[in-house]
Amino acid sequence: MLDIKFVRENPEIVKENIKKKFQEEKLPLVDQVIALDAENRKTIQEAQDLRTARNAKSKQVGVLMGQSKKDPSKLAEAEALKAEVKADADRLAFLEGRETELAEEIRKIMLVIPNIIDPSVPIGPDDSCNVEVQRFGEPVTPDFEIPYHTQIMESFDGIDMDAAGRVSGNGFYYLMGDIARLHEAVLAYARDFMINKGFTFCVPPFMIHGNVVEGVMSQTEMDAMMYKIEGEDLYLIGTSEHSMIGKFIDQIIPEDKLPQTLTSYSPCFRKEKGAHGIEERGVYRIHQFEKQEMVVVCKPEDSMKWYEQMWRYSVELFRSMDIPVRQLECCSGDLADLKVKSCDIEAWSPRQQKYFEVCSCSNLGDAQARRLKMRVKGEKGTYLPHTLNNTVVAPPRMLIAFLENNLQADGSVKIPAPLRPYMGGKEVLVPKA
Repeated sequence: MLDIKFVRENPEIVKENIKKKFQEEKLPLVDQVIALDAENRKTIQEAQDLRTARNAKSKQVGVLMGQSKKDPSKLAEAEALKAEVKADADRLAFLEGRETELAEEIRKIMLVIPNIIDPSVPIGPDDSCNVEVQRFGEPVTPDFEIPYHTQIMESFDGIDMDAAGRVSGNGFYYLMGDIARLHEAVLAYARDFMINKGFTFCVPPFMIHGNVVEGVMSQTEMDAMMYKIEGEDLYLIGTSEHSMIGKFIDQIIPEDKLPQTLTSYSPCFRKEKGAHGIEERGVYRIHQFEKQEMVVVCKPEDSMKWYEQMWRYSVELFRSMDIPVRQLECCSGDLADLKVKSCDIEAWSPRQQKYFEVCSCSNLGDAQARRLKMRVKGEKGTYLPHTLNNTVVAPPRMLIAFLENNLQADGSVKIPAPLRPYMGGKEVLVPKA
């Protein structure tokens, strides 16, 4: 969310940014919110003037009432002044109510106006305009056919989607045996990988209040992703970033406590509404999964440095498991409204002969901090911190890349050295069928 003062003083910059995000339908909102802001400031000033005048008149009434004991003519003057005070009070009550209404109207619009994107972001209407920046590792296509990922899992008796369909419907799964163990091994390895990078491990709440949801994501994202708990002000998280950033709601952070570098484990729950929906086969797009996340809260001048470092951690992790990846810069039209800059880390799929998303790294500037009323107390006063987040790993999607890139011709799957301690020392998984 932008600062209303910035919108007021830079309307053309805000409008140009909206155009760059191909959201022209939002252009009228800029003039609308500026007009509401002008009315609100006028209302606030009038209310303040009335309070000052009312206080002065009230004191004068007291003086006149005292004088009326000696001079009865002062009583009529006091009563007239009392009537003015009453009229001022009625007007003030109206103005205070109008202040509340205007503040809410302004906030609703400001929640919709997109954040200012970084100048380095490529301009384009959708993800087809995302730009490949660099590759890490050589994509390999083996000389044997690679089955669909659920077929690989089934060869280890490692997945049961039919049973999950009977129990929960589409978009769910049972992981079994070695595949379930591999799933947990990847998460444990990712946890320790981030701890070794100096991040503090955290297991957050898996449900959050509506005001936290509003603080961490746009309304469009919320409608497409979040499950609400019926009858309660609680939502299941779609990613632990939501509750991790929400941890700082209404908090003042001492500047010497920055940066806050946290890595969190959580299950994630998503409706997966949209163009792709939940109808894709396998476990690429599902309603429930687990994830290791990284979150940083830092000084504004440090956020781009952290952005660069965070996506590189993902690259390092995937390369340690022999998975080729590439960095893809997200274009303006593919950025969620709160994001200043974002990139995807995509893993190589030998079966599909293309890359697919496994991590998403985002710098949100001070947008979440402003919504959540997070502040930092420094030597020169308080200011808003910047917030960033990035996926460490999110199995089972990550398992697709792992299984395809480590599959052998005989159907076995090799276990890279860093993962072996989490797999009981196993160097290879042998299929049961």
